[in-house]
Amino acid sequence: MADVDNAPWLTFLGWGEGGTESLTPASRYVLESADVIFGARRHLRLLPPLDAEVREWPVPFADGIPLLLAERALAERAWAERVLPKRRRKVVMLVSGDPFWFGAGSILARHLRAEEWQAMPQPSTFSLAAAHLGWPLERCSCLGLHARPLTRIRPYLHRGRRLLVLLRDAEAVAELAALLVRLGFGASQLHILEALGGESERLRCVRADAILPDDMAHPLAVGLSVDGDGLAIPLTPGLPDDLFEHDGQITKQTVRAMTLAALAPAPGERLWDIGTGSGSIAIEWLLAHPHNQALAFECDEQRAARARRNAEVLGVDWLEVVEGRAPEVLSNQPLPDAVFVGGGLSQTLLETLWQQLPAGTRLVANAVTLESESLLAHWQQQAGGELLRLELASAAALGTRRGWKGSYPIVQWRVTR
Repeated sequence: MADVDNAPWLTFLGWGEGGTESLTPASRYVLESADVIFGARRHLRLLPPLDAEVREWPVPFADGIPLLLAERALAERAWAERVLPKRRRKVVMLVSGDPFWFGAGSILARHLRAEEWQAMPQPSTFSLAAAHLGWPLERCSCLGLHARPLTRIRPYLHRGRRLLVLLRDAEAVAELAALLVRLGFGASQLHILEALGGESERLRCVRADAILPDDMAHPLAVGLSVDGDGLAIPLTPGLPDDLFEHDGQITKQTVRAMTLAALAPAPGERLWDIGTGSGSIAIEWLLAHPHNQALAFECDEQRAARARRNAEVLGVDWLEVVEGRAPEVLSNQPLPDAVFVGGGLSQTLLETLWQQLPAGTRLVANAVTLESESLLAHWQQQAGGELLRLELASAAALGTRRGWKGSYPIVQWRVTR
C-alpha cells in the first residue's frame, strides 16, 4: 500500500502523430487507466474513446498550469476520502515526443515536487528528423524556435553546419527562409519535415531562396544544411565592431577580446555589464554559452534601445537591458558571477559593488581617463588583483609611407571579490 500511496498522480506522456499505435505497452496502460487527460487540440484529435475526462489545454500555454495544479488537490482529497479505493486519482498530460527536450515537461515540473510526477517519453521530433535525414544527431544543433524569435538561429549559421529546428507553422518556415536569404545564406537547403511519425508525414527539400511549398502541414520541423556567403559569427571572443550598431560608445574589438578573457564566462553564469553602450560585452558573454544570462545597465535611453536591437540581431534576445544610472540601478537585481564596468566608473560605484557583491565575484573595469586610471590604481593597491595597461596601435598612412597610429591606452583592473 505504501507504494500506491507514494505513486505520482501526474504522468507526462510522450505523444506523437502515431497516436496510441506508437505507444509502448506501459505508456498505453497509463493512458487507459487515467481519470483525466490534458492535451493540446492536435494531440486530442488522435485519442481513441476512453473513460477519462478529456480536457483541451488552453492557449497561451501558461493559462493551463493552474488548471493542472488544481488536479493535485483533487487527487489528494480523493485518496484521503478513498473516493477511488484502489488507487490514487491519475492525471495524464500529453506532451510532444520527449517531455524534457524543448517540451512542456520542463516547464510544468518547476511547479511540482519531484515525487508528484513521472515521465514516459517517446522519440523526440529531433530523433525522428535525424532518422529520416540520416544525420548523426550528436553532430546536429537542435533548436526549439516554435515559441522563440527566429533570430536565435543567427549564432549557428556556419557554412556546412546542420541544424534541426522546430517551428510553429508554415508562416514561420517562410520567415526563416527570408531571414537566411537576408543574412546571405540563401543557398542553404531546407528539409521540410511534416507530421513526423504519423500517416501523413512528408519530407520535401528546397533552397532557402527558392519558392516554398504552399501546403505545409503542422507539426513542422526543418533540417537545415547551412550554405552561402553570409558572414558567420566567429566562435572566439572579439567580434568585428561592424557587427554592432553603435555611436562610437563601444569597447573595441581587441580590447573586448581581452576583457572577455578576463571575465572568463562559464556555462550558466550571469554578468552585470555596467555602462553597456552598444551592449557588445554583454552580447558576447551570452554568445559564449546559450545558458548564460546578462543584465546590461545603461542610463542613456537611445543606447539602451540600441543594445536591445544588437542583442536581437545577433541571436541573444534574452539580454535584459535595465535603464538607469549606477550604482542606484543595481539595487535588488539578481547577483552576478562577474561584473564589467565599462562606463560610469567612480569611487561610489566601486564602493557599492564591493559591499554588494558576494565573495568570488569576478570584476573587470576599464579606464581611459587619467582620473579613472588613478582610481583603479588606488583600488588595486587596496584590494589586490591585476592592473594592466593596454596600448594598441594600427598601421596608417603617413604621407606617402605608413606609420603606427596609436589609440588611447586602456588601464584594466581584474580582481576577484
